[in-house]
Amino acid sequence: MTIRTQESLAEAQFGAQARAYLNSAVHAQGADLAALAALTHGHAGARVLDLGCGGGHVAYAVAPHVAEVVACDLSPRMLAVVAEAAASRGLANLRTVEAPAERLPFPDASFDLVLSRFSAHHWRDFGAGLREAARVLRPGGQAGFVDAVSPGPAALDTFLQTIELLRDTSHVRDRSRAEWEAALARAGLLTGSVAAFRTRLVFADWVARMRTPPELIAAIRAVQAAVADDVRRHYAIDGDGSFLLDVALFAAARPG
Repeated sequence: MTIRTQESLAEAQFGAQARAYLNSAVHAQGADLAALAALTHGHAGARVLDLGCGGGHVAYAVAPHVAEVVACDLSPRMLAVVAEAAASRGLANLRTVEAPAERLPFPDASFDLVLSRFSAHHWRDFGAGLREAARVLRPGGQAGFVDAVSPGPAALDTFLQTIELLRDTSHVRDRSRAEWEAALARAGLLTGSVAAFRTRLVFADWVARMRTPPELIAAIRAVQAAVADDVRRHYAIDGDGSFLLDVALFAAARPG
């Protein structure tokens, strides 16, 4: 009998869709990506880790401005697409490493910056992933984490986690700002600025990217239709199912 782990679910979900994530407009652009990449400004000699790199968009954005970027992900098929794309873009200072966020194969204090975007909600152990990020960051180094965030109130949170899991069975949890800040502190990182964004997700593209089965798509649409009006208003759910997602960038640092 095949045992399903969180890692195997993630590889099954994302590996097969690696090119879809490379070509996804939501992942390839956005104010949150620009703000995350801006953390590297003034660090031309830096070694940067793109943690849970997915389609590699953070790595592509920062590679021209730093000394080296390591794109790390647990999906070998995703990493193959990233390596191919980096070569086609002439990014010779970008290399890939296969590893889960919770078990990074890097020495202590080996990066000047650790960046991560839309990855943490898939981590099997959120706290362990942040502790590893802190461990591989040099004292005085900077970290930046972008992820979908829960708005906080229970009804809004329950709705978000429900549709995320129906769409993608490797989903673990979209955490609130308070949960993020507490977890960063426990990992030994000092939270600096927190920037909030709202990203519109086109429903058809959102489910196609994950190859969500028709019966689960129907379940998502049924949940969207059944929730209270204040939930529908917060997420600005359109007639076709498209909606607004709350996103945040948490800038942090390892004490020097």
